[in-house]
Amino acid sequence: GFDSFTIHINNRKILNGFFDSLNIKNKTDVLRIIDKLDKIGLGAVKEELSDLGIENSALQKIIEFINIEGTNDEILNALNKLNISNETFKTGLDELAKVCYYIKCFDVPESNFIIDLKIARGLDYYTGTVYETILNDYPSIGSVCSGGRYDNLAEYYTNQKLPGVGISIGLTRLFYQFKEANIIADNGTSTPSAILVISLDDNLEYTISVANKLIKNNINADTYLEEGKVSKKLNYADKLGVTYVILIGSEERETNILTLKEHENRRTI
Repeated sequence: GFDSFTIHINNRKILNGFFDSLNIKNKTDVLRIIDKLDKIGLGAVKEELSDLGIENSALQKIIEFINIEGTNDEILNALNKLNISNETFKTGLDELAKVCYYIKCFDVPESNFIIDLKIARGLDYYTGTVYETILNDYPSIGSVCSGGRYDNLAEYYTNQKLPGVGISIGLTRLFYQFKEANIIADNGTSTPSAILVISLDDNLEYTISVANKLIKNNINADTYLEEGKVSKKLNYADKLGVTYVILIGSEERETNILTLKEHENRRTI
């Protein structure tokens, strides 16, 4: 069914740092070739890497690297044991471990996400986390949710530094499969979240756990985890059209007592 999915995650810094350790100069071309692995197969990938001028010893190390498998912890341990001193690689490994940690905080089962060193996302602007999501029962439709982190993309259009994370959702293929499975009809409507859970500081785990408990009790909830003024966070609640908000800071965590407020008139329930 549609609840059987796997998020394949990686980090571009890990790949770039690894290629640097092999003194590979044309990293962008190598990334694009690896990104085609599922489409063209391992043999064709080897051939294209060889045509690119990658020496046989380096080519073999690349193939061994992208085929590191196991549980997420086992893969992280294997990457650590490579003892690669490249700072880009180390930064990427730290970021990947942190992403895995926060995915667990959202109570996503480990069966639903896996570190996959073959995920490269061939576009140049990705700088960190990259991922692709596959419906396990419908692999033929391909990735239904893909994207990654880009720190520098906005600088092509503005003088400001605006790092972000992009997500591309394959709506056409998703809705086709939904209709084939009689899960949705053409006249479906959307429902805004009933409650927005807002973190007032950088301690995110408690906020995430509160939202998860609401969702598990069939209450439509969302979270706001970014830094910023409270007014900015409440403006986000306006955009979502939520009915209620829960603000969580140190006092709420210490007492484990939460206050539900009507968002429109700020009235405490």
